[in-house]
Amino acid sequence: MDLLNAIVAFLNYVFVPGVAYGSQLALGALGVTLVYGILRFSNFAHGDTMALGAMATVLVTWLFQSWGISLRPLPTALLALPFGIAFAILLLLGTDRAVYKFYRVKKAKPVILVIVSLGITFIYNGVTRFIIGADDQNFFDGQRFIISAREFKRATGLDEGLSFKTTQGITIVTAIIVVILLFWFLNKTRAGKSMRAYSDNEDLALLSGINPERVVMITWMIVATLATIAGVLYGLDKSFKPFTYFQLLLPIFASAIVGGLGNPVGAIAGGFVIAFSEVTITYAWKKILVYLMPESLEPSGLVQLLSTDYKFAVSFVILLIVLLFKPTGLFKGQAV
Repeated sequence: MDLLNAIVAFLNYVFVPGVAYGSQLALGALGVTLVYGILRFSNFAHGDTMALGAMATVLVTWLFQSWGISLRPLPTALLALPFGIAFAILLLLGTDRAVYKFYRVKKAKPVILVIVSLGITFIYNGVTRFIIGADDQNFFDGQRFIISAREFKRATGLDEGLSFKTTQGITIVTAIIVVILLFWFLNKTRAGKSMRAYSDNEDLALLSGINPERVVMITWMIVATLATIAGVLYGLDKSFKPFTYFQLLLPIFASAIVGGLGNPVGAIAGGFVIAFSEVTITYAWKKILVYLMPESLEPSGLVQLLSTDYKFAVSFVILLIVLLFKPTGLFKGQAV
């Protein structure tokens, strides 16, 4: 019985949150790795692109809620998501035309584009906070749990309850669908094959008649879609706060680099590596160990390696280790 309680506690506090968070990081890292692989620079504005896409979705969600439009038991935000994606696509295409295209035509070095993207980050962040404010914004509605801890305890008779939030289920299912569609697009469609060819060898792709501006446009559209979906899923699962998305830039970049920058499969794997590293290192393991150890050996402390306040430090340490010992990442992407 104690073993079952320990397994349920592990699933409840480590595994399920880790999978949901890893799915969010994987979607964010896919956007970063596509920009690096095809446009050849590290887009520091990606976190705030997520924030702006999510902000547009939140505003449309509130509008729908005021009109009495609902998707119960699912969140109304899912109805508003296409509007957020459309806004993010227009935003990134407009930013590319107004800013990035100038440097691309000049064939500026990647470090110049990185600095430019950092400036755009501050603009995006300022716009987001000006429109929606700097505080937490709640936009979740619908059924809160797929499985509640109380119902689980009643059904199983265990001391530990397993809760599975609706937002966690939506995150995992959406991430699987989005990843399948993305890989189908990149491998089976003409536009996707053009993007891969452009990424592998730009000069050869141009000689083959591939239109570089079309490739750039499609890339930004996909990146905007991924960023908005990741931002909305994170906001539903946690809460929407503009500055949080700027902080998310570190674990997202760490995910992309750990997996292999420029490698989509690596971005997904890196997302889960970072997520589970953060969750396991900042979790207080006493709750689980109490069930597994004899009473005389039960820990008196929390058995927590780091406070949750330092979870982003975990991403930073892993990032440093990878850059020092395996700069191409787990799946041999491009060295940073």
